[in-house]
Amino acid sequence: MTDAAGVVQQYQQAVGSGDIATARSLLADDLHFEGPFDEFHNADDYMQSIGRLAQIVTGTDVKKVLAEGDDVVTIYDLHTNTPAGTSNIAEWATVEGGKIATIRVFFDARPFAPMFEQR
Repeated sequence: MTDAAGVVQQYQQAVGSGDIATARSLLADDLHFEGPFDEFHNADDYMQSIGRLAQIVTGTDVKKVLAEGDDVVTIYDLHTNTPAGTSNIAEWATVEGGKIATIRVFFDARPFAPMFEQR
């Protein structure tokens, strides 16, 4: 898959199925990630964070995918096994050269704040 929406979809499926190697292969080495709690400037550090997140995620339900050129926005419900429960997420990815170069995640972080304070 070389179109941006296809790359993002393949990445999300790989993460969702626990196929970390495939997920990592779809990220640019110098990936820039921004979210409410973390910011990363390389794919390896980001993937370590995804590994920790996987321990609390019980599933996702994609509600909408919007694609325009190299930008793909995925809106989904993130289900967790924590008191935070389910969270509505908007994830904006930019694909360059067939790999995800940036990811920005937007959600109400308040229910998750107690977990991050314990780190």
